[in-house]
Amino acid sequence: MTVGLVDPVRDRAAVTLAGRWRARLWRPVTALAGGLVMDLGFPGLGWWPLTLVGVAMVLAAVDGLRFWRAAGVGAIAGLAFYLAIASWSGLYLGPVPWIALSASQAIAVGLGCGLIGFASRLIPARGAYLLYPLLTAGLWAAREEVAARWPYNGFSWGRVAFSHSEGVLAPLLSWVGASGLTFVLVAIAAAGYRIVRAVADDQGARAWQESAKADRRPALRSTLTAAAAWATVAAALTLVPVWQLPSAGTITVGAVQGNGPAGYFTARERGDLLAASERATATITPGSVDVVVWPEDGSDLDPTRSAEALDRIMRVADTVDAPLILGAITKRDDLYYNTSLAFEPGLSTPTDFYDKKRPVPFGEYVPDRAFWSMLAPDLIGLVARDYVPGTREGVLEVGGLRLGSSICFDITSDDVISDLPARGAQLILAQSNNGDFGTTDESVQQLAIARVRALETGRDVVNISTVGTSAIIDGSGRTTAALPTFEAGVMVQEVTLRDGLTPATRMRGVLPLAIVIVSLLTLAGLALRGLTSTAVEAA
Repeated sequence: MTVGLVDPVRDRAAVTLAGRWRARLWRPVTALAGGLVMDLGFPGLGWWPLTLVGVAMVLAAVDGLRFWRAAGVGAIAGLAFYLAIASWSGLYLGPVPWIALSASQAIAVGLGCGLIGFASRLIPARGAYLLYPLLTAGLWAAREEVAARWPYNGFSWGRVAFSHSEGVLAPLLSWVGASGLTFVLVAIAAAGYRIVRAVADDQGARAWQESAKADRRPALRSTLTAAAAWATVAAALTLVPVWQLPSAGTITVGAVQGNGPAGYFTARERGDLLAASERATATITPGSVDVVVWPEDGSDLDPTRSAEALDRIMRVADTVDAPLILGAITKRDDLYYNTSLAFEPGLSTPTDFYDKKRPVPFGEYVPDRAFWSMLAPDLIGLVARDYVPGTREGVLEVGGLRLGSSICFDITSDDVISDLPARGAQLILAQSNNGDFGTTDESVQQLAIARVRALETGRDVVNISTVGTSAIIDGSGRTTAALPTFEAGVMVQEVTLRDGLTPATRMRGVLPLAIVIVSLLTLAGLALRGLTSTAVEAA
């Protein structure tokens, strides 16, 4: 064998092949990395700027692609993101539900990215710094809106706005809500991507190096002007204050975290959760609070059907000398409900109740049970009973107070939450049971969503869980009380009642719908313009 000789033809072919593989792989690799980086902006790490970096990486990966290729690349980003952010969904049930949930969301992300990639091919060069960021942000927010509602009432987890509950632009939530904040954040990320791309590409790099040449100066000036404009807009938005609502007085709340065996698969005896809530509540000084709140599943016995449970609960209300609001699974007319019940001292029946409006599909009920049972009978069989969606309004009238009730994943539904202040709720009680998710990031992610809702509605939110993460958040997004996870305890805290509506709740449903309609009409207009131009050139 001859050593030291080089075959130029073979060498050039190898270089060309390597280049083709790099050209094919950089987009899916960038999308995969972008999805993972997006997750780092959410709790637990919670470095919110990384979500914007991740969004920009995903946009770079799909930029300029045709619809289906962009959809495929975007689906990779979506799968990586949801496998990371929703890893808690496989803690007890294994990988099948976790992968199925992530894959369904990846399809939605992929279709949204398909539209974004398609739009990027239609936007004229002069629209790169304005139209591209705005249309991209609109399409991203529109995809979030659709995914939050369909199928089976959707899955809102992972919205860009939910990463920003403690970010510098969080006060915007009181003005434009979660959809509006997603729009703003993605627009900033998209503008940043376009500006960085202009600087990094060959022409942009030469523009920096040869700025003395007349033919390079306009491109450089355009890029610098766009960067300055978007930086000014972003800086100005950080100065927007939280919309403050008038106070309607204060009350003292006792929020109880019983730390009982609350997980679905946790071994327990009948009445253990009720006993845990009773023990923790016993530390409250009688007469020191205006209302006591137990979480979802604060009682594992139904006080509407169990005389023992009713007697014990009434004894607690009488002892603390305050109304008691608790979560329990109730049954009426052979139908099961996830219910929040209000009891007042001296009365032997609940004075008000709210049934959860949005039971969690495949957790609290199984849609199309016959079909899904054929695919995964063992898993579907674990959901032995189906909870029925409630129809009552979520405002509990207790002791002259109007308190909004949100049960667990209700907190992720825009319309359920915005309906509470619209119906006069002066405070929001977010009752949840996070016992099935152990020490994963699920509970802190849910707490971040509760913080978003406090800012959106201008209401204090009492986020109380069976095992944590429990905290009280005021209408400006500030944490005023908190409990360690997996420890029994009580938050006794003065909270402010509020009347009126923030701009975000006044525009409930209108702004998200406007974002969807305007974005799709703009995309249709650009597509029609492209078809017209092609027809003219062909003629």
